[in-house]
Amino acid sequence: MIRTGDQYRESIRDGRDVWMNGEKVTDVTTHPAFKPLVDIRARIYDMAHDPATRDSMTYQDESTGEVNAIQQKPPRTREDWDAKRAATDAVLSDVGGVVTRVGDETIGEVWSLIDGQDVLNAINPTYAENVKRHIDHALYADPFHVSANTDPKGDRSKRPQDQDPDMLLHVVRETDSGIVVRGAKYETAAAYSNQAFTKPTIANWGDSELSDYALGFIADMGSPGLKYICRTGFAGTKPPADYPVSSRFDEVDTLVVFDDVEIPWENVLFYRDTKAATFIRATLHRYSAFAFTQRNLRLADLMIGAALWNVKQTGLEKQQAVQEKLATLACYREGINAHLTASIAMAEPSPGGLLMPNQSLLYTGRVLACSQLHEMMHIARELCGGQICITPDKASFDHPDTKPWLDKFYSINEHWVAEDRRKLLAYARDLLNSDYAGHRLTFQLFAQSPPFAHLGAVYRNFDWEGPLDLVKDAAGLSDNVLGTLGRKAK
Repeated sequence: MIRTGDQYRESIRDGRDVWMNGEKVTDVTTHPAFKPLVDIRARIYDMAHDPATRDSMTYQDESTGEVNAIQQKPPRTREDWDAKRAATDAVLSDVGGVVTRVGDETIGEVWSLIDGQDVLNAINPTYAENVKRHIDHALYADPFHVSANTDPKGDRSKRPQDQDPDMLLHVVRETDSGIVVRGAKYETAAAYSNQAFTKPTIANWGDSELSDYALGFIADMGSPGLKYICRTGFAGTKPPADYPVSSRFDEVDTLVVFDDVEIPWENVLFYRDTKAATFIRATLHRYSAFAFTQRNLRLADLMIGAALWNVKQTGLEKQQAVQEKLATLACYREGINAHLTASIAMAEPSPGGLLMPNQSLLYTGRVLACSQLHEMMHIARELCGGQICITPDKASFDHPDTKPWLDKFYSINEHWVAEDRRKLLAYARDLLNSDYAGHRLTFQLFAQSPPFAHLGAVYRNFDWEGPLDLVKDAAGLSDNVLGTLGRKAK
């Protein structure tokens, strides 16, 4: 059944071993660095019960009659995708900002395993059964599901087995109950989630057919032996009035240490086979890239809004140079929107019977969104102007000795008084120019995979034969050249 926000909070009060800034965190639901995102995830659960939002967040399962979360439903129709997109937009609008790792962007990685059933069955039919059971569990139990991908890696010029073996997560032994794993993973939101799809990183397998590093499983985040070592959080460290974005939307990244953690056999999705690991890595984002890229669309809207309000309040929106920069932001935004919309309009059946977004359009949209983000942020900075990095803080605007001067120099007219300008400049600074803004830029670039892997996904999914056939006919080439493609003339 769909949980409430309070039920979610209670589910992560399980005594997990969480550390930040050299101190042990006793309760992630109340700690100032974690509480803002815990509250947002709890709000997402509560939106499923709120009469104002439940219709956009839930659906009734035909076979069970139960009400389930739209975001956890494996997509089989275009209507499913439209509903998922609307639900994500509803969440981002309700919370007033962009949050990425809240479940809908990570559950899609497990759906990709449905498309790998033949590969998994060739190894062990039990693995495909485990995949189905966990997808059903995610659908009906509604856990907060995240993703574990990147390892510390160590010296990447060496094979995993040629250095400290713990640099990549690996199996150290089997038991009657399951496998025991050791190593570490970087995971966003891990410390306040319920479970994680833990899978192999991009690794150099060499010629090996079997490897203890080639494994994928569902980890219960309350398992004994897990340790969460978190980076310093942005929330709770600076005044929210001066940092309205980072104080609310920081999704804490964590080095999750697996210190001989036992994974039950029923949670093992694939194990040891490098062919399965390579296949899963190649298809991992065929669904989840949609939700990830959709966040960039919302971020583009926030940048446009912040930049446009800044030029409007100073009367610069009628200048041609300003309009050109705004138009550039609009082209970026609409480019992402077009790729997302077209990927569903031209969606294609998957090998496992799901409906996946058009892969070429989705992956090229992700490249557009990520590769141009830094340029768009810089354009938005230019439009917001230099005051976003030199404006005093709210305490100065409030102090009786400095308030009159700041009221004088920051008030433009009766419509734009000093306090509204301060709020706008503080928001733009935190969105575009703060430590948190730099962190988010890097996160968006690498969160699903590094840029070379983004382009690799495009290469594997683009229809190269179309342009080749076009030029073959236009240039009058003989059918002999088709032999170089492994094809025969029709």
